[in-house]
Amino acid sequence: MKTKQVADHIVGWLASYLEESKLTGYVVGVSGGVDSALTSTLCAETGKPTLCLELPISQQEDQVSRAQNHTSWLAQNYKNVEVKVVALDSLFDAFCSLDASTSTNKNTTLSLANTRSRLRMATLYYFASQRRSLVAGTGNKVEDFGVGFYTKYGDGGVDLSPIADLMKSEVRNLAAHFGVDQSIVNAAPTDGLWDDDRTDEDQLGASYDELEWAMQQQEKGKTKDDFVGRDRDVFNIYTRHHIINKHKMEPIPVCVIPDMLK
Repeated sequence: MKTKQVADHIVGWLASYLEESKLTGYVVGVSGGVDSALTSTLCAETGKPTLCLELPISQQEDQVSRAQNHTSWLAQNYKNVEVKVVALDSLFDAFCSLDASTSTNKNTTLSLANTRSRLRMATLYYFASQRRSLVAGTGNKVEDFGVGFYTKYGDGGVDLSPIADLMKSEVRNLAAHFGVDQSIVNAAPTDGLWDDDRTDEDQLGASYDELEWAMQQQEKGKTKDDFVGRDRDVFNIYTRHHIINKHKMEPIPVCVIPDMLK
């Protein structure tokens, strides 16, 4: 990858899209991970107003500290960056208290994890609407179009996706190019939706490097029968997630009424 040229291309694309939208800037949720660190940096590079929001909900301390370190670095290096911390713990707790079945329904844990993401999305759009800004998505190519590892109408609810054509390895390279702190670049990816320190790999069953490889193999037309051992396992993991999360990656189904019935 031609790192500098790719960086310049994305920054130019962001600036052009903003100009065409007739809006004023960007809003980015910063989690302490490399994807949001790169996205916020790319937005800042445009020179346009960029609001970085930290939206903790019972976050692990290392996630909080990485997010704070990154937003402090951005604010010091880019005069167009503003940082806000909006703790959503009380809002999330209030939501949990609405449902008496939370302790008995086996699907509750995942439902509440997704609710955290949707509360954050609503908060991002509150500030974006207030400031006439665009919500910039932080999903990479493997997450958005490979395994669908995001929350529908949560972190998947954005106005534009500047890094969604970049593999995770490319995200790391671009982040390092801009000088993003190595503790963020090298941190184990996590969606930050749980009260513990589980990583994306814990949930997916494979690392992003492995999933990136599997995505490339699928694009070449390979099938599971082309592989053995761990390669076959990883390909099956990728394929399973790709299939069950396809509904996130395709347009919402519309029931089209036949002309004869109108």
